[in-house]
Amino acid sequence: MKRVDLRHLRGEFLSELSNQAKRLNDGEVCIFLFEPVEFDNIEKSVNLIREEGCELMNSLKFNQVDWTIVVKKIKGQI
Repeated sequence: MKRVDLRHLRGEFLSELSNQAKRLNDGEVCIFLFEPVEFDNIEKSVNLIREEGCELMNSLKFNQVDWTIVVKKIKGQI
């Protein structure tokens, strides 16, 4: 299992989220921690990881400002 902290990017985390999701191996699980700034960024992040061939396993508010999503790379997906 991998953990990627994107909080330092604040609201500009989506491109790095995409890059990191592309690097996952088939079946690998990753926890992404980010600061969504705007609630729309949560929906964008979920759509983005699906486009990268990952399955959303969990999504939750970590504390007052941070959000986590747990994803798994689907075997045979792009």
